[in-house]
Amino acid sequence: MRDTEVYAMYPFGKGMARHLPFLLLMIPTALYVLFGFGPSLVTVVFSFTDATGIPGTEWHFIGWENYRTFFTASNADDQMKAIGRSLYFAFAVVLIQNAVALFVAVLLNRKLKGDVFYRATLFLPVVLGVTVSGLIWQLMFNPMGGPVQRILKMFGTSSNFFGSYEVAFDLIIFVQIWMYMGYSMTIFLAGLQSIPRDLYEAGYIDGAKGWTAFRHITYPMIAPAVTVNMLLSIIGALQTFDIIYVLTGGKFETSTLAWNVFAAAFGSTSADYGRASAIGMIQFVFVLIFAVTAMVYFRKREVEL
Repeated sequence: MRDTEVYAMYPFGKGMARHLPFLLLMIPTALYVLFGFGPSLVTVVFSFTDATGIPGTEWHFIGWENYRTFFTASNADDQMKAIGRSLYFAFAVVLIQNAVALFVAVLLNRKLKGDVFYRATLFLPVVLGVTVSGLIWQLMFNPMGGPVQRILKMFGTSSNFFGSYEVAFDLIIFVQIWMYMGYSMTIFLAGLQSIPRDLYEAGYIDGAKGWTAFRHITYPMIAPAVTVNMLLSIIGALQTFDIIYVLTGGKFETSTLAWNVFAAAFGSTSADYGRASAIGMIQFVFVLIFAVTAMVYFRKREVEL
């Protein structure tokens, strides 16, 4: 079909046809500016103010005071502990979630009997949502007679679970991995299914099988999937606060940097939007540093492999 015939299909003529893609892009761009970039810019501005969010209350620019308060106030130690817990949370979630997801994906890629059922079952927590998942595990770990407590009592021990300073945070990490492992598994599985079978057959002729085949054929071929999963899990883990809200409400030393943003803005009767915005900006810097570092490293690994 000639270009003149293609442009004739548009009712507004050739000029409009050439500009139509740009006009269509204006709609999502406007939505992004309105609901994405705009609120982000407001957050930056608020971080330099004493805004409280209380209707009718005036707010003023106070410079870097919110940031200085974060690092020097009486609760600075708690903030540093929250940063440490955020990093521990991200490290544990990223490492364990992706390792388990890759292992399960490799198993399901072998066309096991009932693999469709297993895939749906493992992906189900992603669909359930944070609130439902949190309530399920609150019932499972109910210290007043939940299934896990009954099993522990059979061995002569017990625990307060999400009410325990010793295990509450680790249990939150477990629930986080349980919720999103199916998502990572799906990405890995898509990468595994894109690998041509000819590569394995050629490798088998050369003696590559088992771990050797995985190391020299499977892993290099799914390197892009590894990069995507690592980036998504790093960003998601460093921004997690919702499952903490459902399970512990930030108590029992389970608060993280993301949780402190929520708590400062919405967790009390005297909301402090200025302080919450400042903590949010500090969190953004952490996420940016780790995400960019991970992206550069894993992109480099893709080329090397």
